[in-house]
Amino acid sequence: MGALLALVAALFQASPPPPPEQPIPYSHKKHLALGLQCANCHTNPDPGETMGLPSTSVCMGCHKTVRADSPAIRKLAGYHQDKVEVPWARVYRIPSYVFFSHRAHGEAGAKCATCHGEVSQRDMLFKETDISMGGCMNCHRRNKASNDCTYCHEPK
Repeated sequence: MGALLALVAALFQASPPPPPEQPIPYSHKKHLALGLQCANCHTNPDPGETMGLPSTSVCMGCHKTVRADSPAIRKLAGYHQDKVEVPWARVYRIPSYVFFSHRAHGEAGAKCATCHGEVSQRDMLFKETDISMGGCMNCHRRNKASNDCTYCHEPK
């Protein structure tokens, strides 16, 4: 059984799932190479559970002049002008019955890449880390964090 799991894991790493189709092409690699940090675009409003997706006003702060004539930026500007947020396709989704705090994980030393993979090397993001219960529990074991059920789930 262990050999079968190792084979499945190797196949997953050899051929990751395809990235979801996005409404506008966006390269984290290009933006982070310019010196931007995750927190420049992704906010963590109180109480700190979620990281927000950037509003069009954040994007247009630069793209009012940077590559403003490209078709993708013109599409972004259209969303902004219409006061509609870009309908990004989520790569990761935490089930509603799981309590997860991005802020608490960051304060404990987790980096964005811990759960989201090497975003700084990606032109297109895809689900490359295991955020299943087993994946989270393995990470908690490695980092000596609690695996008590009520740490992530509300008691019934």
